[in-house]
Amino acid sequence: MNDFKKKLTAEQYRVTQKHGTEPPFSGVYNNKKDKGEYLCVCCKAKLFSSTAKYDSGSGWPAFFEPISENALGSSSDNSLFMERTEVHCSKCEAHLGHEPRSAKGALSHDGVLGDHLGRAGQDVQEGDKSL
Repeated sequence: MNDFKKKLTAEQYRVTQKHGTEPPFSGVYNNKKDKGEYLCVCCKAKLFSSTAKYDSGSGWPAFFEPISENALGSSSDNSLFMERTEVHCSKCEAHLGHEPRSAKGALSHDGVLGDHLGRAGQDVQEGDKSL
């Protein structure tokens, strides 16, 4: 049994380690407006600043840039009969979501980095206090 299975909830493990998806509008961070940093729920690496968060209307938190250039990694995901770009934590490779695509298949013009980067994959930290 790996350490993540011991320290994460069943839902967090399913999303981050098994590449699951939580239902839209179900995550506690979708409507969260607190100032702080979004952390990887697995390794606590800093992923996003609340200043980069916006409401995409998708039901999942969305961000227009990572907290640093090397905070995120990506890989090709050809599941579900479509080509998508998966976004993951560059430190521990926890699954965070997918880059949304425009109708023509290109990355969204607004530079969104994740369409379901929410409750299961992240913690929010305000100052030194983890929420």
